[in-house]
Amino acid sequence: MTRVAIVTGGTRGIGEAISIALKDMGMTVAANYAGNDAKAQEFASQTGIAVYKWDVGDHQACLDGCAQIAADLGPVDVVVNNAGITRDGVLQRMSFDDWNEVMRVNLGGCFNMAKA
Repeated sequence: MTRVAIVTGGTRGIGEAISIALKDMGMTVAANYAGNDAKAQEFASQTGIAVYKWDVGDHQACLDGCAQIAADLGPVDVVVNNAGITRDGVLQRMSFDDWNEVMRVNLGGCFNMAKA
């Protein structure tokens, strides 16, 4: 039985490269994504890697998503917390809402996935 890996933000950019590298190492990979359905489906078609959509900043969504992956692919052995967002700007111009959103996804997502 192959090891199962989840890569958050796994369908684009660095996450895409990580997902493909893990698959090339012989792992069964589940690539999480949050927004771009068309890109995720293109990625799945090109790589054969399963894609799962949820917001890593949402604790319950992480619990549910990881449970679905475990049901579909088997127990999860590896989690790569790659997902992240940017709200570029200097601190003086960054809004409180932008700050909270970055922390919710980038920091909260790591917590949520580790708990799941």
